[in-house]
Amino acid sequence: MRAISVQQPWAFAMARGGKDVFNQGSPTAYRGPVLVYASLRVDLGACDSPLILAAGWDPGDPLATVGAVIAVAGLDDVCDAAVAGGACDCGPWAGAEAYHWRLTGVTPLPRPVVALGKVGLWEPSATLVTEVRTMLASPAPSPSPG
Repeated sequence: MRAISVQQPWAFAMARGGKDVFNQGSPTAYRGPVLVYASLRVDLGACDSPLILAAGWDPGDPLATVGAVIAVAGLDDVCDAAVAGGACDCGPWAGAEAYHWRLTGVTPLPRPVVALGKVGLWEPSATLVTEVRTMLASPAPSPSPG
């Protein structure tokens, strides 16, 4: 398993708003599960973007935090059409002149898992991976009777 560091509010858009493309300046040969890590850097200019607003950006949501893993996804493909000057069908989240790392099965975590991240694609510690897997395997708490 690997992790990707994504600035807020883009990480939130992945976890909650259907953002299924991670725009990068280089390709990767890695395919498989990735943790979505909300980095300590925030793209303040993007907070009012129509795409971010349409994704339901809510700074009060626990998954709007920074410095934590907030979701798990599959990295299934990398599209290089935009870099090659061509057109692609990667959707509204795809940036011009970027490699489009295509994500599937994005699953938000019930709560953020605070961690120290790294830039780009990185290998999380076994402890972090175990904590995330345990959280996802645990049944959601039942609502208490009224």
